[in-house]
Amino acid sequence: MNGMNSHGTDFAVPQGFKLAAAAAGIKNEGLDLGLIYSDRPAVAAAMFTRNAFPAAPVILCRKHLEQSGHSVRALLVNSGNANAANGEEGMAAARRCAEELASIAGCTPAEIFISSTGVIGRPLPADKICAAIPDLMRTMHGKTGDEFARAIMTTDTFPKVAGAEVRGAKILGFAKGAGMIHPNMATMLSFIITDARVDFPDLDNALRKSVDRSFHSISVDGDTSTNDTVLVLANGASGVSLSPAAFAGKLLEVCQDLAKKIVRDGEGATKFIELAIEGAPSDEEARHIGRTIARSPLVKTAIYGCDPNWGRLICAIGNAGVPLESERIDLFIDDIPLNGGDLKLASERMRSKEVLIRVSLHSGTGNARVWTCDLTEQYIRINADYTT
Repeated sequence: MNGMNSHGTDFAVPQGFKLAAAAAGIKNEGLDLGLIYSDRPAVAAAMFTRNAFPAAPVILCRKHLEQSGHSVRALLVNSGNANAANGEEGMAAARRCAEELASIAGCTPAEIFISSTGVIGRPLPADKICAAIPDLMRTMHGKTGDEFARAIMTTDTFPKVAGAEVRGAKILGFAKGAGMIHPNMATMLSFIITDARVDFPDLDNALRKSVDRSFHSISVDGDTSTNDTVLVLANGASGVSLSPAAFAGKLLEVCQDLAKKIVRDGEGATKFIELAIEGAPSDEEARHIGRTIARSPLVKTAIYGCDPNWGRLICAIGNAGVPLESERIDLFIDDIPLNGGDLKLASERMRSKEVLIRVSLHSGTGNARVWTCDLTEQYIRINADYTT
């Protein structure tokens, strides 16, 4: 598991991309509007929330990707306002922002990707966003993504950036998320850019596989947002063509790094928890069992209290509804057995900031890793006062 303080943002920006950030006045203070611009059309693949009430930017960008043939020139994302549950007014505001950016960037509105995060049900201040776009275009640069990463934060306590390089091609990813995090597609916002040459089928396939093993394998509180989006842009500016396997491997590294940073920043969290599920009937069922454990308030509060109450783990496994071939289940905190082991020693080990829980099901060869955090009083305080 990664160190709790590995929050660096100093990664190289891929060729052909420029970024900018601004304080547009959407939030009471600080950066709240970010731009990613490609100097040439970028191949785009995206995954969106499965929530039954998707936000206006999600609805609009699904259409834009179809209309443009999965080509994007610029991404505009705001924090502080989700532009969700706003009806036609919200759709009109999203379209207006896309049209304004397209007119300055010299492309069609369908080549603009819009995203929003923040409070649900409040009108999007499109006037403020549109007024800030000229400054964003004027100040964009290819030096660093730190300000962009900060501009998309809401209750996050640190910016989330990850990068990788393979054979001269760079990948740079950003994410925001600390609450309303559960694997039902993407569970937050993440934007990933690369200067590798990748065609759409390979890009889309790599993204979906990476999301399954990263953003689909985390949980903070069991809630999925109306705005969840993961977007990857490949503009080919490096001229480097990678094998699908090589690109997919590096993309997975970036996605897992970002996913773990979201869990480490879980609202009110004091512990980073890795669930290692072994011996399930299949990898998919192992991941499902891991997710079920990860969203259990009883398990998460027990870990917060350093209480090795392994009966809660058994209950969560049973609630997953996965038929198992064996009634035997072995549970461990690190290498310390829970059922039949030294519970006092296990409790002491749970005082660590990083806790590994291993579940051995003896029912097949399926394995998965799922990441979550503990549930604390601070989580309640943060969300009890979110809009007031």
